[in-house]
Amino acid sequence: MNNYSTIYEAVGGTKGVERIVQSFYPKVQEHPLLGPLFPSDITPVMEKQTLFLSQFFGGPSLYSDQYGHPMMRARHMPFPITPERAEAWLDCMNRALMEIGMPDELRLFIIERLSGPAHHFVNTDD
Repeated sequence: MNNYSTIYEAVGGTKGVERIVQSFYPKVQEHPLLGPLFPSDITPVMEKQTLFLSQFFGGPSLYSDQYGHPMMRARHMPFPITPERAEAWLDCMNRALMEIGMPDELRLFIIERLSGPAHHFVNTDD
């Protein structure tokens, strides 16, 4: 991250977050553990994820401005989130970051930053 004060700045702002999301969701849709959890029209999910990640990475509060407090754990409760699904989600994100050419140091920092929330959403062992 060196010369940046936020991940948001380091990834290139909203355009950078959009690139991450566009690379990430095809991997999620193809994943046997994750794909069935998502609607066939993934566009609204991608739009919300762009807003959320922009905010989560230290950018403008786009998600909160439009939808209120993220309350991400509560929003994920209707879905069976297992430890394996949390790891699969992180793997898809890692592969997306590699695909778009994210520098290793920043990629690993992002995965570490997302790891806590991903595992916090776990709500079942099944």
